[in-house]
This record gives sequence, structure tokens and C-alpha cells, in this order.
Amino acid sequence: MKLNMCARRSALLAVVAIVGLAGCAPTVDVRGFVPNAVALKQIKPGVDNRESVRRMLGTPTSTDPFHDATWLYISRRTETVAFYQPRVLEQSVVAVDFDPKGIVAKVDQYDMKDGRRVDVVARETPTRGRELTVLGQMFSNLGRFNSKGSELPTNTSGGRGGGRP
Repeated sequence: MKLNMCARRSALLAVVAIVGLAGCAPTVDVRGFVPNAVALKQIKPGVDNRESVRRMLGTPTSTDPFHDATWLYISRRTETVAFYQPRVLEQSVVAVDFDPKGIVAKVDQYDMKDGRRVDVVARETPTRGRELTVLGQMFSNLGRFNSKGSELPTNTSGGRGGGRP
């Protein structure tokens, strides 16, 4: 009887350990445009235009905010383990530049080695005015109510502004 209980307890602990370890398995996410090498090689600078690029690659992920003539196709593959921050495995950016007539000027590909880390500045922009606490907000409204209930004064002059009747 004791041997049977020990075997059950061991089996239960093994199942719990397996489920716990399975919960720590990494999750791989692929987001964005995954470039097709064959389609990218078919794009010919000086020949293709915006419409033909759209047919081959689809709608761009983004456009260059500084130059409307650049389409960006961006992809990223990340791995996340449990509750940790995602780790970037692969990153790719395809930039298609167009001339003023809408014809492809050049196609560039960038990967992780071409990227640079940018540190975000965590400053706050000061605003005018004052910050009130909850009690300050409640008491600042005392005396601002109309004595006739919630009615607002009306303008009977027929025109704009606060003219007298």
C-alpha cells in the first residue's frame, strides 16, 4: 500500500515538473513583412514603378517619414521565454526608393548588423498650471455654482456675445 502511494506521488510530481518546464518553452513570434528573395530580385530599378512593386511585395509596412518616395518593408523575429523581455533573433528592413516619377531608383536590404541602438530620453515636458489633489479639485469648485440651480444664464439680445437685453 505504501509503495503504491509513493509511486502515485512520484508520478504526480513528474507530471507537475513536465508541465512547469513546458510553460518555460520559448515562444517565437514573426511580425511584419518577411522578404521573398525571388520577388526582391525581380524588382528592376529604372523599370518597375510603385504599382508593380505593390503587386510583387504588397503594401509597405511604412513609408519614410522624411522622404515620401521611400517604402519600407520591415520584419522581426523574436523569442520570448516565460515573463522575460523578448530577444530579437532576426530583423530585416527592405527599403525601396522611387524617383520623382514613381520609378524604382534602388532597393536596399538591411539586417541586424546594420541597426543601431537608440537610447530614449526619459524627460518630461513641463506644463503650465498647477496640479491639484482630489480634495483640492473638490474644494476649488465651491462657490462656482449658479444660485438658480443648474440653469446657465441665457443671452436674449439675439446676437453673439454678452450683450444686455
